[in-house]
Amino acid sequence: MKTLPPDRVRALCVSASLVIASLSYGQVPDAPHSGGGAPAGQSAPASQPAQGSSSGNGSGGGGGQKNGSFLGKDVPTFDPGNEIMTWDGKNWNVNNNRIFEARFEKYLNAPEETKAVDQQYQLVIAKILNLLAPSNATVQNVDAAFGLLPRGSNFEIDAHLCDSIADAVYSAWKALNAQNRLLAANESLDRERTQEYWNSQHASMGDTVRDAGSSGNGKGKGGTGGNPNTQSTLEIYEDTMRATEHTKRIVEIEAQIKANQVKRELNSIQAKVEFQALILQLFMQRRFQHVLMATRFYRAVFTDGDTKLNVGKDTKDLFEKSSGMPPTVGTLDSMANEAIRDVREGVQAYLYLLDKQELESASKRLAEAFIEGEYVPEIRTLPREKKRQALEFTHKSYQLISALDVKDYTLAQTLVEDLTKTAKDFDSSKPLGLIETSKQIAAMHIAKARNAALKGDNQTLETELTAATEIWPRNPALVEISTQIFKTGDVQQKAVIDFEELLSQKNYRQIYEDRARFIGALGFYPDKAAKLKEVLQNMETIEVAIMRADEMVRQNNYPGAWESVEKIAQQFPDDTKLSKTRADLTPHAADFVRTLQDAQDMEKRDQIGASLALYLKAKKIYPASDFAGEGVDRLVKKIIPDNT
Repeated sequence: MKTLPPDRVRALCVSASLVIASLSYGQVPDAPHSGGGAPAGQSAPASQPAQGSSSGNGSGGGGGQKNGSFLGKDVPTFDPGNEIMTWDGKNWNVNNNRIFEARFEKYLNAPEETKAVDQQYQLVIAKILNLLAPSNATVQNVDAAFGLLPRGSNFEIDAHLCDSIADAVYSAWKALNAQNRLLAANESLDRERTQEYWNSQHASMGDTVRDAGSSGNGKGKGGTGGNPNTQSTLEIYEDTMRATEHTKRIVEIEAQIKANQVKRELNSIQAKVEFQALILQLFMQRRFQHVLMATRFYRAVFTDGDTKLNVGKDTKDLFEKSSGMPPTVGTLDSMANEAIRDVREGVQAYLYLLDKQELESASKRLAEAFIEGEYVPEIRTLPREKKRQALEFTHKSYQLISALDVKDYTLAQTLVEDLTKTAKDFDSSKPLGLIETSKQIAAMHIAKARNAALKGDNQTLETELTAATEIWPRNPALVEISTQIFKTGDVQQKAVIDFEELLSQKNYRQIYEDRARFIGALGFYPDKAAKLKEVLQNMETIEVAIMRADEMVRQNNYPGAWESVEKIAQQFPDDTKLSKTRADLTPHAADFVRTLQDAQDMEKRDQIGASLALYLKAKKIYPASDFAGEGVDRLVKKIIPDNT
């Protein structure tokens, strides 16, 4: 058999599980196998029901309709080389998206599941798996394992999945009971059919016996004493009617036998399809321990040895091309075991890399293990202080990306230095290359601006300062050159020139910081003073918003702080301090921001129902949200206009 590399296994567990599980619904099942039910003489386990069963005259696995996958128009595919998932015509990195970040961060901050109740749950699961092991799967052990399923469902972490498995096993046992009853009914009908054949045959033989007797009696009587021909015709008619009734009954019995045989086949297919659908669902949810329990129960219930998945041709081809194996229950069992092993290895690699202070590689390994097996015990029992180290590295990495986006190279350089100290394997070449290149280019423009100021070339001075500001808005040298230019000429005139230059550059932050100088210099220029007043009012609005956000942060109200900054950022998108504050707050309010942005996207697409649901979800996260409230009001007016 073809051996899969680890990356291929991870790709299979992430994508193939989703694809196979989603495509299995709504597919046309393969042709039924003969003898799909339990052997006629086999008794069901003690825990199975003795009475009550449906006749099983359903379609046995869904009709032939194919309305498309519920996951989108395209089949999801995963490229392990660059960690890119292609889904519904869109590409996204599995380790760098809002959904994964939020879920992964929630896991990193959650406590480890090492309490006594967690250990008891794992003991129950281990005992069930041990009882269902191939070497232990006797009728008594299967009954004992079935009896432990309700205990497993009592634990919160189980999410009542053990109850789902118990329901599937119970339904399968009922289907097998129905098959046994149908088999017994067919045996009874077969005996009745044999009797009817005998009756029909002897009814026809009676005609022949009567004809011979009538002929002999006629000779003896010499043609006297009644009309023997009339008597013989009446008896022949009666015998023919009796034979016809027997034949009709034989046809009815044979039709009933065929109908019962069809019901047995449909019961077998339906029970298997329902059980397989549950196994695929558990595999899709990455509940690999439950997959192992379900597959072992499946083999114990359906003892005919037929474990092939009832899926359509497309899913079958996809499964074989992805894994190199046919789609069977055993394949899912082996893939679940391999996934558990791979997750354990990933956790061990994470702990080893953590000890070596290689946080970048460690964070990636933990993220990969989390994606593949979120509910594997080794993932759930990882100590929180160990996980927090990956969280701190991840936060600084995201902050570095935000600092580079807003061109705050001073903060970016500080973050690069911190990451280099904490993570020995952090690759600082790309961010440092960008920072140093930007600083050098900005220094060249400032040098040209300084020379232009000395020569009195205001046009070149303005052009070079604008270029330097665009490259590095928070460059400390910009303040220095402004001071130098101020000293070279008339104080008032220089202030006017500086104001006009900063105004043209939209560098309102610098105007605000030098407001004392500009207020005194622009008193004789009413039009410029009005512009200065407008700038100062806008900047005060920004500062008030930032102060309000800081206060909300101290109250741990990150959604409110983010919304307070976002409102002002929509009016003043170019303010660097505001952009930085917004970037710092976004990771802390990730759930609220993501929900709100998704709601706005849905509203733009005119998907009113989905958008309204997301706005309400955002309002639930942050009840005082103006964005969510306004969105709800807009959509309500669309749904129920004022003139209605």
